[in-house]
Amino acid sequence: MTTPRDVFAEMRQRWLANDVTFEPDQLADEAVLEMPMAAPGQPTRIQGRAQILDFTRAGRAALPIRFDDCRNVVVHQTTDPEVIVVEYELVATVPATGATASAPFVGVLRARDGKLLHWREYQPTHTIMQALNPA
Repeated sequence: MTTPRDVFAEMRQRWLANDVTFEPDQLADEAVLEMPMAAPGQPTRIQGRAQILDFTRAGRAALPIRFDDCRNVVVHQTTDPEVIVVEYELVATVPATGATASAPFVGVLRARDGKLLHWREYQPTHTIMQALNPA
């Protein structure tokens, strides 16, 4: 049986392979992606497998970075067996400049039957924007 920890491990592997975060078979039809701290002008909620796939593919294609590491991972099991809270730090390089930066994240993941139902990610938008645009 695929657990929420397994689902996160798959996400992490895809980040470090510099691939899109999800494949269609990883998402439930009714999956929800939330980013409460999204950059201005970006959506904070996306619902549905096709919409999430479109958003994450476009986002990955537009993000001029290479993920080098996902470290300091701490997984907190909740009383709900479908839900985990994950703390992690992503390290990335901007190939055009060679600049490397890291940022901490927190994600709340709900999975059922091996498929992601809900991913809520709290990201340090300001830190990410500074790393991409140091000027």
